[in-house]
Amino acid sequence: MAVSVDEAGRMALELPGVEERVRHGARTWFVVDKPFAWERGYSKADMKRFEAAGETPPEPPLLAVMTADLQDKEALLAAGHKGFFTIEHFATYPAVLIHLKVAGKRAVREALLDGWLAKAPPAMADAHLATMKKRR
Repeated sequence: MAVSVDEAGRMALELPGVEERVRHGARTWFVVDKPFAWERGYSKADMKRFEAAGETPPEPPLLAVMTADLQDKEALLAAGHKGFFTIEHFATYPAVLIHLKVAGKRAVREALLDGWLAKAPPAMADAHLATMKKRR
């Protein structure tokens, strides 16, 4: 199982128009200047929340991936993919966190595609989906 940040980055870079850059000290993947996935650690506030709840946070590496909206986020979390979760800081933000040490490659690839689709220009997204359909 386990997916490395490098593998996740390669998956992201397979999508059209994707660039990898460093933003706020973390590797981030952009489509047409819009971030859709990034490496994420925990802030001091995140750690305090875990401690207050008596919980141990999943160990990095973590990947944050955008969703189209909060309903898509909830649906993705409800799907029960191993390693997918959220934190209080992301409560009203359309993105999920992925614990890469336990997530499956297919689920990570699908989440990256969904994040990309959420941020890609509609014409680019439609063209990519049409190409994917032809391959099947």
